[in-house]
Amino acid sequence: MGVRIKSTGTSRAKDTNSIVEHSARAARESLERVGVRPDQVGVFINAGIFRDSNTVEPAVSALIQKAAGIGLEYDEDDPRTFSFDLMNGAVGVLNAVQVATSILETGSAEHVLIVSGDTHPSLTRSAADTEFPYATSGAALLLERTEEPVGFGRVHIARGAGTPAVESFVDTATMGTVGRGLMTVVREPGFEDRLLNVAVDAAQAALAEAGHSDLSSTALIASTPSTEFPIRLAETLGIEADSVRTADLSEGDPHTAALPLAYHRAVTEQSFAAHTHVLFVAAGAGPSAAAVLYRLPVLAGTPA
Repeated sequence: MGVRIKSTGTSRAKDTNSIVEHSARAARESLERVGVRPDQVGVFINAGIFRDSNTVEPAVSALIQKAAGIGLEYDEDDPRTFSFDLMNGAVGVLNAVQVATSILETGSAEHVLIVSGDTHPSLTRSAADTEFPYATSGAALLLERTEEPVGFGRVHIARGAGTPAVESFVDTATMGTVGRGLMTVVREPGFEDRLLNVAVDAAQAALAEAGHSDLSSTALIASTPSTEFPIRLAETLGIEADSVRTADLSEGDPHTAALPLAYHRAVTEQSFAAHTHVLFVAAGAGPSAAAVLYRLPVLAGTPA
């Protein structure tokens, strides 16, 4: 028995910069691709960080859930969808996989839907720049339990010592009346090397526990704090560069959506044909990282 990705969805359209709308579109697409009804989603997790107008309350997951049309039936016997935000920077999407796996293994939900993605709180830009290094996008992973020997292994976590390496905040001392549209992101000197170190630790732990030493048929999907980061990680781990899969990075780092977007792209382009496993590695502020080995279904180029 395992937990697998049943479907994916993405949204990068230019008609909106709202992360609520982008995530809702990705969620709907993931359901429509495989004919899953909204009432079959038992748990809905939002792993995004940067949101419309720096919304604090209510939980953004509830706003996305509503926009996606999930769990809106209110009669006494209607099925319920429990939703919540899980915020841990770029690592959050794998933390959400960890939580979803636990839920699905108990049989308490038929499907768990994870959404992630970020936007500048001003809603005035979609491409990354030096001030805000994250591109606007939304992504979704629809997970289900399976009796087949496929899916996620155990998620491994690694943390580094010292300062956070990456920080983001609203400067309340200078924001005046426009704080809802501001965000300051600080990347410390050498931040990428520090993220790489914890990413390697988490990845090696995931591979070692699985006894997975032959990496010739393993693809790597990793966070993209820079376009070179996944390649550097692959080289350190001994994975071939042509087995690295990324999202479209033409507008910058998709941040929390980087891993789901890369997986969706690889499945859509059927570029897993030579692979039996995917190593997912996320790394971000803390510095912290998470990694999990995923055994692909036989037909990884189509919805499971």
